[in-house]
Amino acid sequence: MYEESRGKGAPQIGLRLPPTELAALDAWIRQQPEPRPSRPVAIRRLVGLGLTVKHKRKQAAAAGAARAKELAARAIDKMSDGGASLDDQAYRKRRLLKGPEEFRDARVDRAKVRP
Repeated sequence: MYEESRGKGAPQIGLRLPPTELAALDAWIRQQPEPRPSRPVAIRRLVGLGLTVKHKRKQAAAAGAARAKELAARAIDKMSDGGASLDDQAYRKRRLLKGPEEFRDARVDRAKVRP
């Protein structure tokens, strides 16, 4: 992870911090046990911590869309007209999941189909 000795002899990088970020850095330094790190050491420690954090990946757009479609299909099944034929039910469900024809061209989440 982080090594204190890496500071000496390493390439120097200039950094400008707005007053609010500098105040937050100084507050973080004050919370550290004695001996408190200097600003450069504190910045290196914080960068090291930030680089080791595991980020939770967001669900892929395609997987999210598929999940939404599945949930919508379940909801439609619960509300479907039991008196209609199975073909009519499937047709109505397909129409609801695809959306009205007049809005299909306006959807940004679908690729445009060229004739």
